[in-house]
Amino acid sequence: MAYIGIQPAEKFTSFATQEFSTSATTSYTLDHAVANENEIALFVNNVRQQPGSGKAYTASGTALTLSAATASTDTMYCIFLGRALQTVVPATNSITAAMMTSGVSNGVTEADMFRLTADTNQNTAGFVTSNWERVDTDGFGKIGTGLTESSGVFSFPSTGFYLITGFANMDVDGSDTNAVWELYTTADNSSYDIAAAMGTGEGSGTAIRSLATIIFQLDVTNTTNVKFKWATSGFSSSTQLRGNTALNETCFSCIRLGDT
Repeated sequence: MAYIGIQPAEKFTSFATQEFSTSATTSYTLDHAVANENEIALFVNNVRQQPGSGKAYTASGTALTLSAATASTDTMYCIFLGRALQTVVPATNSITAAMMTSGVSNGVTEADMFRLTADTNQNTAGFVTSNWERVDTDGFGKIGTGLTESSGVFSFPSTGFYLITGFANMDVDGSDTNAVWELYTTADNSSYDIAAAMGTGEGSGTAIRSLATIIFQLDVTNTTNVKFKWATSGFSSSTQLRGNTALNETCFSCIRLGDT
């Protein structure tokens, strides 16, 4: 049989049942309310009873009334004919993110990457405020809306836990003993604190190529207030933070891990 859209899920239906502890009485309580006795099938000693007034039993709400008292040695159970318990096997690709409850991971919804496009030198502590671009070569792809950047300040598209991984490619001058790559974050869109730092140094008189790696997990509870930016410190006048518009040298990735 042909279908428009996703084929209906296969369903398996069974009826709710209730077993009673019998005694010498005519009154019992049902687990589920019913409109009348015709909504249940009652069995005593595995023999189905006839429903109705003046017959074997009546029922209303959760009250079950028998026309004759049972004995403690009897077995009795009922089947709720109007209360089907249905198990559905969801069709492939039928579950969407909107159908997931809060706190359940929906997979990676944001993944982005930026890089520095030109070499920079800051021989005093300072933020890297320019020459940032989203990676756009060699088959790069992002997931979701992605970050936004303004003068080196990066903002998030949605709340959540984000994993930030930064790589600084540096040409360290031979006299430089403390070249540092730093990550700063803010929770109020005003005051920034240093969240992570990785330093390198030479001091041997010979310039070297060095790599500093920073990794940090940031809880973004508010996209207006929580932001981050990068900085360098301790650079000598000849140390360079390397950038390139055609390939990644100094760069970082940012991946949303899940809900905050």
